[in-house]
Amino acid sequence: MKITVDEDKCCGAGQCVLIAPEVFDQRDDDGIVVLLDAQPPVDQHALVDEAASVCPAAAIELSDKAEEGLNGA
Repeated sequence: MKITVDEDKCCGAGQCVLIAPEVFDQRDDDGIVVLLDAQPPVDQHALVDEAASVCPAAAIELSDKAEEGLNGA
């Protein structure tokens, strides 16, 4: 799993941090998401999936590393 975040979309709701605090944090000044681990361990994948699905701004994108390899990325 690879995570990317779009800081321009982020509205600072903080749901990702509440769900997966080992992967996401927020900037102190404006609450925008900070990605702590772009390729989290397998034991974090379910939490990251949930965080992405509840993000009100759809600022978290997930990709499967195996798919990237097949696409040449």
